[in-house]
Amino acid sequence: MKTRYLYLLIFILAISDLLIVNSVYLLGFYYLSSNLELNEIYLDGLIVSNLIWMVASFFCKLYTEKTVRRIDFIYSATLRSYLLHFALYACYIALFKEKAISREFLLTMYIGMALCLFVSRLFGTFFEAKLLRHFKASKPVAVLGMNKMGLRLAAFFEQKKNEYSFSGFLDDHQELSIGEDGRLLPVVCQQIEVAAKSGIQEVYVPLTPENMANANVLLREGERQCVRMKFVPDLSGTLVTPFRLSYMEEFPVISMRHDPLEEIENRFKKRVFDIIFSSLVIVFVLSWLYPIIGLIIKIQSPGPILFKQKRDGRNNQTFYCYKFRSMKVNNESDTRQATKDDDRITPIGRFIRRTSLDELPQFFNVLLGDMSVVGPRPHILSMTEQYRQIIDQYMVRHFLKSGITGWAQVNGFRGETKDPDLMRKRVEYDVWYLENWSIWLDVRIILQTVINMIKGEENAY
Repeated sequence: MKTRYLYLLIFILAISDLLIVNSVYLLGFYYLSSNLELNEIYLDGLIVSNLIWMVASFFCKLYTEKTVRRIDFIYSATLRSYLLHFALYACYIALFKEKAISREFLLTMYIGMALCLFVSRLFGTFFEAKLLRHFKASKPVAVLGMNKMGLRLAAFFEQKKNEYSFSGFLDDHQELSIGEDGRLLPVVCQQIEVAAKSGIQEVYVPLTPENMANANVLLREGERQCVRMKFVPDLSGTLVTPFRLSYMEEFPVISMRHDPLEEIENRFKKRVFDIIFSSLVIVFVLSWLYPIIGLIIKIQSPGPILFKQKRDGRNNQTFYCYKFRSMKVNNESDTRQATKDDDRITPIGRFIRRTSLDELPQFFNVLLGDMSVVGPRPHILSMTEQYRQIIDQYMVRHFLKSGITGWAQVNGFRGETKDPDLMRKRVEYDVWYLENWSIWLDVRIILQTVINMIKGEENAY
């Protein structure tokens, strides 16, 4: 439901937040400085602060219809935007060290921003109640047909009282009241007329596949009474699995699996995150760690520093996956998994495998676009061919880019997989990740991976 109230609320929220970001910055500067005029460093910082807030609020979907409909969504999106602003602004300070902004100023700015955003949300709750009363944003609706889908619709409208004013059922029959001649029974026409006179704007009608042909009869009667008829396809008796209905221009399309990364907006967010994160790791970690590990590998075993191997990635396309070489050069790497106490593993190889440092060169794969920071781990080609034949949904993993770490890995499913049941569990976790992806789930997985690296993992060998 799109209303004037909703768009006004989004506009007010966005403008007030920008005022807070700028006011806190300027007040912090004037409080800590005797200078009444912004110098070049702080002026640049103010511009960057505004740009970062716009980027952060966009990525966290702070100013969207879905967010502003619920106060808990507003609070959570505001917190994510605030934390992302802090992280990106810290990166800005680190990259441009010559633009020295004092720590006291940053501390004052972020404490002030947190307090002001929190207070504005409290005030916004009161303000929203006033807007709701003024604009009468809750739309009066009713349901025609008291079948299972009709009862579900009624429960939905009762939960969304800020958006809908549920007036009840027009008809307590489970099936539509259509006569043998294909016309609506007089009692239904009277109910629609009464609904129109009582101010009901929309009537929702659950339609099973066999009743689809009756939609036109109801539509004509509703329009005659100036009531909008909304038809809800009731496919619960046909499709057991949860599904999502979307449109490809004029064609309705049913998707049986929820996949957030099918949407180009989400793929763009994930790709930007991958580029930024992998670039930071390459510049600040691999730049000095690569020569150290590479030198030790060369001393302990003849052969290349990097080990590359063909793996299956997104859409089952193969790519070369890079790792620090942790084994002696051998001819079994494409057919034999690493096992506990494997005699092919070198001393430095044992250490970097246990700490997952051998995976660091895959950040080059991420930067090139072959992999993502987080996703299902890529397997060797022979393993993919083996398990796709015996494990249901195994190839669903390949709807996503492979990852350096993943949801299955942080939940203990990593390393050697001899038992098909263990691989099934790994696949279950990978599919769950595909269906529940978000940027913040990626951040959670990365943090858990770092913790596991520090603690050490039992299956890392």
